Amino acid sequence: MGKLDGRTVLITGAARGQGEQEARLFAAEGARVLLTDVLDGPGEALAKELGEERARYVRLDVREEADWAAAVAAAKDAFGKLDGLVNNAGILRFNELVNTPLEEFTEVVRVNQVGAFLGMRAVAPELAAAGGGTIVNTASYVALSGMAYVAAYAATKAAVVGMTRVAALELAARGIRVNAMCPGAVDTPMTNPALLDPDADPAQTAEAVDELYRKAVPLGRIGRPEEVARLALFLSCADSSYITGQPFVIDGGWLAGVQLF
Repeated sequence: MGKLDGRTVLITGAARGQGEQEARLFAAEGARVLLTDVLDGPGEALAKELGEERARYVRLDVREEADWAAAVAAAKDAFGKLDGLVNNAGILRFNELVNTPLEEFTEVVRVNQVGAFLGMRAVAPELAAAGGGTIVNTASYVALSGMAYVAAYAATKAAVVGMTRVAALELAARGIRVNAMCPGAVDTPMTNPALLDPDADPAQTAEAVDELYRKAVPLGRIGRPEEVARLALFLSCADSSYITGQPFVIDGGWLAGVQLF
């Protein structure tokens, strides 16, 4: 038996990276998954690979209320109910705070912060109607610390942690648990854009990434999206039945402190 047998989970940003690995793992653990993204080609291909009985794909721009309503309706139409959400979709922009245009800052807020808010608001009534459920929000280790050149991203991820705690308090009586994941650097196209560059040398890129995180992270490497997916699974299944309102750091020890040698 799988840890998510009988569950229906909506995952945003599911076409690649962490979202893709979450979708694959959740389906393997018995869940029926509604994959959502704005990358239609990869999203549809993944749903086809997982099989119609196990997965469907729907386009969802997390900034749009109407898209959320349509996605929730699609999950119910396809699988009869909805009792889980993984708010994974997000964007990252690097810029010095004093040089960040308001338009850029607002863009990050709309996807990372407003998107998570709209998702929780849209699914909560459905989770309650299903007898309870889980929401897993993707924050970041920079929500709990600081990192230069990511002011907009850090602000939104701190907001996600704050909203997670509020939602956990408000939704507990309805049988809904809400937690947040705070990954450090994870080897996905968002943190390693070279993965999407057809002209990049994979071996050279991998060597540069390895060198950077060998020095920065106590465990000596960048994280893998499958590792984050396993945390999302834990927070979405009965193994975490007495946990809600918490941010879970998964960063290889990056936040533990400074290494001098």
